[in-house]
Amino acid sequence: MPGSENKDKALNATLPPQALHDDSQARLDRLADISQRLLERCRARGASQAEVSCSEENGLSVNVRMGEVETVESTRDRGIAVTVYFGQRKGSASTADLQDESLDATVEQACAIARHTEDDAAAGLAERELMATDLREFDGWHPWRIDADRAIDLAMACEAAGRDFDPRVENSDGASLGSGNSLSVYANSHGFIGRERSSNHSIGCALIAGRGEGMQRDGWYSYALAEEDLETPAAIGRKAAERTVSRLSPRQIATGDYPILFAAEVARSLIGHLIGAVSGGALYRKASFLVDSAGTKLFPDWMTIEERPFLPRGLRSSAFDAEGVATRELPLVQGGVLQRYVLGSYSARKLGLASTANAGGVHNLHVGANAGDLASLLRGMGRGLLVTELMGQGVNTVTGDYSRGAAGFWVENGELAYPVDGITIAGQLRDMFSAIEAVGTDIDPRSHLRTGSILVGRMMVAGDSGVGEAAPG
Repeated sequence: MPGSENKDKALNATLPPQALHDDSQARLDRLADISQRLLERCRARGASQAEVSCSEENGLSVNVRMGEVETVESTRDRGIAVTVYFGQRKGSASTADLQDESLDATVEQACAIARHTEDDAAAGLAERELMATDLREFDGWHPWRIDADRAIDLAMACEAAGRDFDPRVENSDGASLGSGNSLSVYANSHGFIGRERSSNHSIGCALIAGRGEGMQRDGWYSYALAEEDLETPAAIGRKAAERTVSRLSPRQIATGDYPILFAAEVARSLIGHLIGAVSGGALYRKASFLVDSAGTKLFPDWMTIEERPFLPRGLRSSAFDAEGVATRELPLVQGGVLQRYVLGSYSARKLGLASTANAGGVHNLHVGANAGDLASLLRGMGRGLLVTELMGQGVNTVTGDYSRGAAGFWVENGELAYPVDGITIAGQLRDMFSAIEAVGTDIDPRSHLRTGSILVGRMMVAGDSGVGEAAPG
């Protein structure tokens, strides 16, 4: 619509300079001081080791629907967690109260719990020599000085752009805007103290097109650490409308084996299943289909997955993990071979291995591409199913069995032919990994699992047994 981009820029204008005072460093100093005082109190009570996590968070979220404000919420939270070790006995306690009496009580409670627990040979801080010393920031602190009125305007503009895009969009599940900031300090009795500050912002919209049993719902959202990296509200609304309208009049396809192209926004779930299966907790409990799989080939020869914790504005960039261990760039999969597991110090000890600096999770996994954008992947597939939505929780990490409800588009001659829903796709994760034929360059930037669309050569699709072989529209 003419002038919509200018309107979006005006709506995204920042507040006056006098509103931009940033006291985050002073607040981090306060959290650091609290953590040191708590560690001293732990030592005074006889703890052989101790660790403290302190955090402050604040945020604003608004929701609108059909041009009306539904909710406006401002949040401000803080938390302090204390963990003590008496030898290999562990106790933890937490509080949100910064008064001295409450802090003393929290330490005392953690110590009391530790004294009544059994020894655990894997318990304790991560090794001192693994502590991070290069404590850089990675451009993740971008507070958005936005008030409730401006947030409502942006959400309204997003929904209006979607509702005005096509007359078949007759209803809405609403639009939302969220913005939050977080400050955290982790310290332990090795002398390590790490500070982090991060921000996150999002705008999203969900729309409904059609009527009665023919209604379809879809949406779109943008997520980033800095406000200027968000898509404009109008662009989000229009994309939500395009996606919703494109799903009208879906068809069934016949049950059978077909190539499956997972669009980037759902392809990352496949990488998530891999992470779950190679994470220490699942491995030492023998609750993973990938137990004892390090060093084995799981993917095609060209496949690489690398952890990149130092990406500027990376969604999970950090110089240290949740235990203070220095992060580092490491391959997870190289040449199709699983190179390592995903371990913190506890799970590493349980497995007789070393920490991989993944206490608290992975940091920006990047899946290497061997193909082009989505359009080129569709042309390469030729005929099959593009999956744009997955439903249900039918994934068994113990066995690797995979079965999920899905919706998307039938592809014929390398082009979208018609929408499809009411189907189930099924397979075995180990087989699916080895059957990957292509990974695209169309990375979805809204996740720390950075992958483009993924083409799996064949999967079972349970469709309609009364429908003949899938055919072009």
